[in-house]
Amino acid sequence: MLQTVGIIAEYNPFHNGHQWQLEAAKKQSGCPFSIGVMSGHFVQRGEPAFFDKWKRAEMAVRGGVDLMIELPTVFALRSAQYFGTGGIRLLNSLGIVSHVCFGAEHADLTKLKKIATATRDSQILADMHLRLQTGSTYAAALGYAVEKNYHISADILNSPNNILAIEYLRAIEKFAPDLLPIAVTRQQSHYNDLTMTAPFASATAIRNALLNNRSITDEIRSAMPTMTAEMIKQLFAEQRGPVTFSNFSSIILAQLRTATLEKLEQLPSVSEGLHYKLRESALAATNIDQLITFLKSKRYPYTRLQRIITHSLLGTTQSQLAVFDESGPLYARVLAFNQKGRLLLKQMTQYSTIPIITKTTHFLSSKERDHHHLTPLQKMLSIDTVASDIYSLGMPSSNWNRGAWDFRHPPLYIP
Repeated sequence: MLQTVGIIAEYNPFHNGHQWQLEAAKKQSGCPFSIGVMSGHFVQRGEPAFFDKWKRAEMAVRGGVDLMIELPTVFALRSAQYFGTGGIRLLNSLGIVSHVCFGAEHADLTKLKKIATATRDSQILADMHLRLQTGSTYAAALGYAVEKNYHISADILNSPNNILAIEYLRAIEKFAPDLLPIAVTRQQSHYNDLTMTAPFASATAIRNALLNNRSITDEIRSAMPTMTAEMIKQLFAEQRGPVTFSNFSSIILAQLRTATLEKLEQLPSVSEGLHYKLRESALAATNIDQLITFLKSKRYPYTRLQRIITHSLLGTTQSQLAVFDESGPLYARVLAFNQKGRLLLKQMTQYSTIPIITKTTHFLSSKERDHHHLTPLQKMLSIDTVASDIYSLGMPSSNWNRGAWDFRHPPLYIP
């Protein structure tokens, strides 16, 4: 069997830090092959991806990843716990992945594993529950409980990457005990750092710079592989991006204004009467930024609200996600691959415990999507296709607004 290292990412877009992590993953694992599991058209923060999933997957393959697979939307558009678990379960289901590599600000596996194990401690859970009831975020509640009971500084949980690392380790322990974790220290920039620093800048800083300049400046070019820069330059020329949350303001407000209170209450992560405030705020707001400002509170931080709003856009519900959380990912949807990736695909057909999807219509057609009696796999896949249909409406040019992308777009082979 081919020795393969897996990476769970968003590549939004692929930059020098991602390429450095990939090279470190191969070096530390000794694996000559790599597989990336990537968010599709909506990312973990609840936002639309800057560029479409096939172009982002192409950037990653041109940057050295051998095979890119989509993380189903029902896991990608979630908090760290579900995002991390979905990614680990998907990698493990492929049957050929021996290692998984992730970045962290504190890449101390011993300490990270200790925190991951601590989340099973009854006292930790009790202390977390009390904090959550007072409106603390999950990360703040866990940090408080770990510092109180294990004397590990809560500061380690101030970084989204450290939180994700802990969730990956929790998922490995529960679902994939044979998967070997590799933690690498993020290079220079932090996850949400807004400062452009060559050669390593955060994806957030790069996206902001791209939005402000609407072109590839020397500063932006210095933070990403040459091929990524050239691809983004072409995407700008074709008006095939960037796609931002503000592009969906009218659609989102229309969705929230016309939804019943019962439907709003069923949205993932909605609780304690937020559905009433969603309705009131949607009637008062004139754009998406104003809507989130009206809704934001200690209990409902920015990213959680963005996810809730995007779920309203896609029509996903709490009960749907609960079913999918039990099953885990039910397929591996291929986005892009190179020659080495082709070898991985051949091996996956022998060892994977879930179907490998290279053509959506072999599993779900646009007509079937409207039926009520879909299989669990078809239901999960239909949400991915709906996400693509809505995402295309956020494209800067109407040339890209046509729907049914998933039924027409094959995986990309990059020689």
